[in-house]
Amino acid sequence: MKKYFLPIVFLLSISILKSQTPEQNLQNLGIVLPKPSSPLFNYVKFVRTGNLIYLSGQGPVKADGTFITGKLGRDLSIEEGAAAAKLTGINLIATLQTAVGDLSKVKRIVKVFGMVNCTDNFYDQPKVINGFSDLMVAVFGEKGKHARTAVGMYALPMNIAVEIEMIVEVADQ
Repeated sequence: MKKYFLPIVFLLSISILKSQTPEQNLQNLGIVLPKPSSPLFNYVKFVRTGNLIYLSGQGPVKADGTFITGKLGRDLSIEEGAAAAKLTGINLIATLQTAVGDLSKVKRIVKVFGMVNCTDNFYDQPKVINGFSDLMVAVFGEKGKHARTAVGMYALPMNIAVEIEMIVEVADQ
């Protein structure tokens, strides 16, 4: 009978993790969502059409309002770029929460478009955008797994390290 104890405990712990809300997952990760910033130019942060929310591209805005800037392959390491992508993810989740109120309404992170400000000989854009993708899975579980594009850009606005946009499916209102 004891040989079944560990697998049962393991299965119970997995089911407990699956039953946590995105807000609980954020809390367990020690993440406090910031107040979303206002658009810098002539656009809106998100548009909802039906059950899809299109979130405008955002960058790695720190709590003090400054950005993580620089080019991957020259100014920033892959790890620093992944941290910038994670911070961008936190900011996008904050905007998403503004759009839907309760993050448990998220049915799926559908599509992500990640842009990396990099030199012409930098080829690890997917490793950088993994900072974002890993966060989505940690917060939303299976619903956080998404289709993705990760590309390099010659320049991004204000020299930000990354810019990421996403499309999210949500439950009916």
